[in-house]
Amino acid sequence: MSNQGLAVGARTIQHGTQIYAYNNLRTNQVVYSFTRALNNNSSIKQLPFLGKKTVPAALRKDLWQPFALIEFPSPVQGLSAFRKLREYRRLHENEYPLDLITLKDGPHKGQLLEKKKRGRVLQNQKANSVADMAAVLLIQERPPTPEQLEKAERFVRNDGRPPAKRGFGKKQSSEVDYMGTVDGVTISWANILDAEFAETWPAPVVHQELTKQRYTAAFPLPDAEGELAAAESRQERRAELIQALLDADNNIYDSERAIGSLRRATNYWVQKLGPRRTQ
Repeated sequence: MSNQGLAVGARTIQHGTQIYAYNNLRTNQVVYSFTRALNNNSSIKQLPFLGKKTVPAALRKDLWQPFALIEFPSPVQGLSAFRKLREYRRLHENEYPLDLITLKDGPHKGQLLEKKKRGRVLQNQKANSVADMAAVLLIQERPPTPEQLEKAERFVRNDGRPPAKRGFGKKQSSEVDYMGTVDGVTISWANILDAEFAETWPAPVVHQELTKQRYTAAFPLPDAEGELAAAESRQERRAELIQALLDADNNIYDSERAIGSLRRATNYWVQKLGPRRTQ
């Protein structure tokens, strides 16, 4: 097998162990992703239509930044958490309390907000997303019920043949493999204070700060020496570019002077020799 095939296989095995949460700097909309780089199509599908211009035609990289990275010990646990996070966010967007979009004071107290303001309020899902993360982990911390255990152990009779990998004969559930524990779950925050949006967290969950650059979720920043060297290199390249622009400007000026001199000499000899005679 080639190195490329091995890399693809490794990514497939680890698919679901990391969930990246991105938020919009202007609207606080939230999208979830299994990869560091946001996929334009799949991310836009997560954004609901809440009015005119609430769903962009394409994601702008300068407006979306990672605010949390959740790491799970097993892909099955991460995939289940991803599904629940998407479901909870859909509930927030469609089953919100009416008080959320109602005027609290003023002469129009009790009336609904304008459409544009209503969309802005419903787009702000960052606090709800943090609370959803804590709720999902609290659910996973609970031990499985007897019904779930019975369902997980149920196999369809297959007349001695090996169980099917999918479809008829497949194991009914694998969630009990991780239910009852959240050991090994780590959440990295761009702003550690965002964790305060949740009322409570499971005790085994580890919280830490996320070292990142914009739109490159979880990419570590270079050390101090490397950062200083990179800054010096940028300054040198900038100086070289400025000098190149000045040299090009001087060359253009010299070329214009040479062309002007050539034109004057041509006009002088044309006037001195007179127009060319034709036979």
